[in-house]
Amino acid sequence: MPKIPPELCARCKGYKRLCGLPTCPILDQFRAQIRATLRVEGRRVEGATPPGLLVGEHGYPKLSIYILVPPGVTGGQAKIYDDPEGWASRRLTLARIIGLRASSLAGRIQARADSPFKLYESEIGLAALSQAPVDTETLLRKPPIPRLRFNGITKPMGPTAPLERVRVESNPKPHPRVEKAVWDDAPASVIVGELYRSGVDIYTIQRAFSLGFLGRVKMRRLVPTRWSITAVDEIVSSHLRAQLRDAPEISGPEAYYGEYLGNKFIIALLPGPGSIEWIEVWHPRTVWTRHSRRPVIYYLYEDPLGRKTAEDGGYSAAKVAVLEALARRWRRADVVIIREILPSYYAPVGNWHIRETVRRALSKEPDLRPGSLEELISWISSQLEATPHLILARSRLLGVGRRMTRLDEYFSL
Repeated sequence: MPKIPPELCARCKGYKRLCGLPTCPILDQFRAQIRATLRVEGRRVEGATPPGLLVGEHGYPKLSIYILVPPGVTGGQAKIYDDPEGWASRRLTLARIIGLRASSLAGRIQARADSPFKLYESEIGLAALSQAPVDTETLLRKPPIPRLRFNGITKPMGPTAPLERVRVESNPKPHPRVEKAVWDDAPASVIVGELYRSGVDIYTIQRAFSLGFLGRVKMRRLVPTRWSITAVDEIVSSHLRAQLRDAPEISGPEAYYGEYLGNKFIIALLPGPGSIEWIEVWHPRTVWTRHSRRPVIYYLYEDPLGRKTAEDGGYSAAKVAVLEALARRWRRADVVIIREILPSYYAPVGNWHIRETVRRALSKEPDLRPGSLEELISWISSQLEATPHLILARSRLLGVGRRMTRLDEYFSL
C-alpha cells in the first residue's frame, strides 16, 4: 500500500476516503486492537435505549438502522450511554466514553430510505426521539459481532447484530414540538429552525432529521446520521446568521479558551461583519498523524455570507456553538477558532465534543480582553503547544495589512 500523507488523513478523518482506499487503514487497525475486548452474550437483550439511534450510509435504497441498547440497563440509568451534553458537563474521560459505547449493543434493522414513516408506526422512531430512555426488548437473529466502530463525525458504535424483533415496552415521550413537527408539511430547513428556536436540543433534531421525520411529507427520506449531523449544524447556523444580520458589531476583541479530551480550543472574537476562520492543528502521533514528524495544519475560511473554502463537520459543530453565543448577545463579530489536537486524543469519538467544548468556553467571561492586536496574538501564542508562528501565519483575520488597519480604529492606537 502506498504511503498516505498525514495531511490527507487530517482532512479526511476516516470518512471522506480521500486516499482512495475502500476503508480507513488507521481505523481498521484500531478496531482490530480492541475487538477481543468486546462481548455481548445471548440472543435476547433487555435494556433501555438512551435514546440512541444511528442510520448507516451503505446499501441505498435499503439502509441499516442501528438501535443502541445497553444490555441490562433500564430506565434513566441508560441516558449516560448516549449523552454528549452530559459527558461534557461531567468531564468524562475518553476511556470512559469508549467504554460506555463498547458495552452497548447496536441492534440492526433494515429500512427503505423512502419509507421513514414505517419507523414511526413501529414506535422505534418515537423511542429515538423520546426525552427520556425507553425500555425495549430485542431478539437477535444471530450473535453480535464484537467490534467497535469509529469515525470523526458520529459517536463510537459497539457490537452489532441483526434484530429479529424489537419491542418498545415503555411509552416514548417526545418533546411536544417534535411530535407536532413530524406531521408538519414544510421544508426541513424551516422545521429545523422552528424546533431549535423552541428549545429542542440539537441532538434530538439531528436524530429526527436522520430518521426522515422532518420536511415535505412526500419528499422525506432517511438520511445517514453522519450527514444529518453536519446538515443540522449548517441549517441552524444559517438561521443564526440571518438573526444576526442587523446586529451591531462587538466593541472590542475578546479571547476564550477551552480544553477537553485532548483537544484545545482558542476562540478569538474581533469587531467585524461575521467572517469565520477555522485552523485545525494535529500534533504528530495523534490518531490521524501517526507517521508525521511535524504538526499538520488544516485551514478553512467562511465569509459573512456563508461561502466556505471547504466543508468540514468539525468546523460546522464549532461554528454553531460560536453563533449561538453571539446570538445570545445579539452581536456580530469576525471569529478565529483554533483547534489543537494533542496525542492524548487517541481515538475519534465524533464531533459532539467540539460543539460542547466551544459552547462551554463561550458561556463564561472572556479569558482576555486585549488592548491591541499584538497582545491578542501574544496570548494566543502562549496557549499553543505547537509552533505558533506557523499556525498564526495561516490566519487572514489575525494577519498584517488591511485587517490590522481596520482593527486600529477599535484599539485607539
